[in-house]
Amino acid sequence: MIDLRSDTVTRPTAAMLAAMAGAETGDDVYDEDPTVHALEERVAGLLGHEAGLFTVSGSLANVLGVRSLVAPGQELLCEERAHVVRAELGAHAVWHGVTTRTWSDPRGHVDLDAVRRLMTPDAGPYLVSTAAIAVENTHNFAGGTVQPLETLRELRALAEPVGVRLHLDGARLWNAHVATGVALADYGRLFDTVSVCLSKGLGAPVGSVLVGPAAAIAEARVWRKRLGAGWRQAGVLAAAGLYALDHHIERMADDHAHARLIADAVAEADPSAVDPATVETNVVILDVGDRAAGLVERAAAEGVLTGVVGPGLVRLITHLDVTGDDAKQAAGVLARLVRG
Repeated sequence: MIDLRSDTVTRPTAAMLAAMAGAETGDDVYDEDPTVHALEERVAGLLGHEAGLFTVSGSLANVLGVRSLVAPGQELLCEERAHVVRAELGAHAVWHGVTTRTWSDPRGHVDLDAVRRLMTPDAGPYLVSTAAIAVENTHNFAGGTVQPLETLRELRALAEPVGVRLHLDGARLWNAHVATGVALADYGRLFDTVSVCLSKGLGAPVGSVLVGPAAAIAEARVWRKRLGAGWRQAGVLAAAGLYALDHHIERMADDHAHARLIADAVAEADPSAVDPATVETNVVILDVGDRAAGLVERAAAEGVLTGVVGPGLVRLITHLDVTGDDAKQAAGVLARLVRG
């Protein structure tokens, strides 16, 4: 099977498994795992922040990051399809009393005019005050789109003077970095907290890292334990992340090329299904209307796994385990099926 459902389905390479087997470990609940320390320091440095915290998932990293910026009863602003409001099962509201309001953008981008309209940093005793804004880069459900750097700079200039803080859901920030050449720290320093995932395009089996100021990360460590997510000899998993940082970042350009190859083939068969020019990284969204469920079923029968992510929308994500030949085969199957 050629599995395009997500880039989370990758399996560790033999070299990554060897790195994991040789990892030096300690008890991370006691803050004594040297490999975890190395990973946290490495990622924090790459993103231009003081400290990092290794977590079991991107959702947990986002929950901890947003909690450090938004008090119970305050609000977080974000795009309406952002992972923090669509795919984290209401965790921010359930655990930390965070309310949300959203803007809509067809590309998932930051809409500065909408932010200006929505943002109420000091709403007084009768309305909800805006404490933070979350941005997703790249934006998953918008099709792996990259947030323009200049827009992010303008967002910072808009939010900072009024005390509204910024969280970056950078689960696929590595893809944005590879696609644009923008340094990771140039993205990271614009935000108060940043989460990045190790188990998507980087190909590690588990984990994300939250970075931010040292005091915020120390508090997040306490909350991680409070939520039942402390872990012990986590260096075995951290070693996979370190290996991925050394070997799997630049190769993401191949994933981007494979996604564009598939988009080109599908667009040739049915131009209404996708505009290849909108495919910036490793995510392709096909808009096929009421054919979506049937397309997914028929593609699976021919060895290509995909998924429905919204009304009429089928998502494909290329990754470490999808070769060039796999991409060509998947492109052929999908093009034939959308052609009908």
